[in-house]
Amino acid sequence: MKIVLQNLTKQFESRHKKGETVTAVNNLDIEIPDGKLIGLLGPSGCGKSTTLYMICGLEHPTSGKIFFGDDDVTELEPENRGVGLVFQNYALYPHLTVKQNILFPLQNLKGDQKMSKNEMLDRAQTAARLVQIDELMDRKPNELSGGQQQRVAIARALVKTPRVLLLDEPLSNLDARLRLQTREEIKRIQRETGVTTVFVTHDQEEAMSISDLIVVMKQGIMQQIGNPQEVYDNPQNLFVAKFLGTPPINVFSGKILGGRLYIGDDCIIDIPGEADRDVSVGIRPEGFIPDENGALRCRLKNIEVMGRDCSVILENDASQNPCIRAIIDSDISVKTENGIASFNIKKNKLFVFDASTEERIYF
Repeated sequence: MKIVLQNLTKQFESRHKKGETVTAVNNLDIEIPDGKLIGLLGPSGCGKSTTLYMICGLEHPTSGKIFFGDDDVTELEPENRGVGLVFQNYALYPHLTVKQNILFPLQNLKGDQKMSKNEMLDRAQTAARLVQIDELMDRKPNELSGGQQQRVAIARALVKTPRVLLLDEPLSNLDARLRLQTREEIKRIQRETGVTTVFVTHDQEEAMSISDLIVVMKQGIMQQIGNPQEVYDNPQNLFVAKFLGTPPINVFSGKILGGRLYIGDDCIIDIPGEADRDVSVGIRPEGFIPDENGALRCRLKNIEVMGRDCSVILENDASQNPCIRAIIDSDISVKTENGIASFNIKKNKLFVFDASTEERIYF
């Protein structure tokens, strides 16, 4: 089911000043292709969960439209939209068994949608088998691990065969190992069912690892949309560049002068045709090439060996980060002279942004 969000805006009354409003989502235009998993990514308060709740009908937009396929569902009640929603805290009924929790949405169907007991049991068993909890059907939530509870919540959302599956920070309550396992399961389930899925998270690693598309948001405004690798490789502004990547991108204060890019006194590359101005320069950690005659000079602080890679910790007076982190192959040695290490920079890992607007400067 294709989802189209058209000029979607949501405003709330300010709790601090009467008569004023706060814009949680601002003029959002997104088209989510049928059968894809899209990640809504951004820091807390960026509007991603509000967007999710408008898609499912729990929040009503101030303006704009929501389409499922060709159907305008903007005014449709949540129960009539055909969505499955998985909350951050799972929201399982503690007094019911796994089977009863999964059956609950089916037991509330009425009219033409009402199902027989055998049909409901078949559906519940199929959903449980899909998320691999069919052997836990007689247990109660407090007898399950966090990962198992999450699977029950997903099974309950899938049992009605929804047109759209919505996941609100579904992994935030799990430990690191369970998060890794569960996100792999979510991707598997989404591929097997083919249901269009919207996944809300503030964790860029989660979003990039399982999403077909990611939408990066800031203060209710979409900053960029695209497949994860494309957004990582070609950020449109400094916020996107800084938000994606582990370790984070290294950012320097720089300037364009006479068609050349400078970080401090070091001339990094030629940028012919660009006007002189102050800029911010982003260099991905994997973009450093050790070279005794390299363009960028930094003070060497430490080298952390991590097996196949080394993390080289550096300092530079122009750095906007507390320290600079360069990731290089462990077979490559970093030579220093008087504590200074020099590097050339991979052009495809270097990004230049206007210092005032923070928009990308393409060259």
